[in-house]
Amino acid sequence: MNTNKKERLVAAIENGTVIDHIPADKTFQVVNLLGLQNLEMPVTIGYNYFSTKVGKKGIIKVSDKFFTDDEISRLSVVAPKVVLNIIKDYDVVEKKTVDTPDELRGIVKCNNPKCITNNEPMNTVFHVVDKEHGVLKCHYCDKEQDIDKVELV
Repeated sequence: MNTNKKERLVAAIENGTVIDHIPADKTFQVVNLLGLQNLEMPVTIGYNYFSTKVGKKGIIKVSDKFFTDDEISRLSVVAPKVVLNIIKDYDVVEKKTVDTPDELRGIVKCNNPKCITNNEPMNTVFHVVDKEHGVLKCHYCDKEQDIDKVELV
């Protein structure tokens, strides 16, 4: 046994997804956003771990679950730049950084009370006009919103 290897803080999973480098204050928002509390499979949540990348981080391991593109898009609103690790037979087979897409459909609520999306049964559509500063623009009323202050649908 290699004595130089540090013990893992969170147990390994055989198959599933690891969401890593979540800003610590967003960890439980990610859990709620993805509905992880409703899953039947094991979910491990680590919170306030040290990270050179984000200071304090959260990590979530979900056994036997691989997220859809829609779920990943939702995740990007709350915690852009998290890292998804796809695990198969205890090995990382794919690693990707989550980026906010150019368009968000049915994810964010428009903060303009007069917007048609708040008055008619229809999905919202937002264009990400500035990814660096997190600025979204409603497709229907042109109202801009800060991604850090949005309300999710």
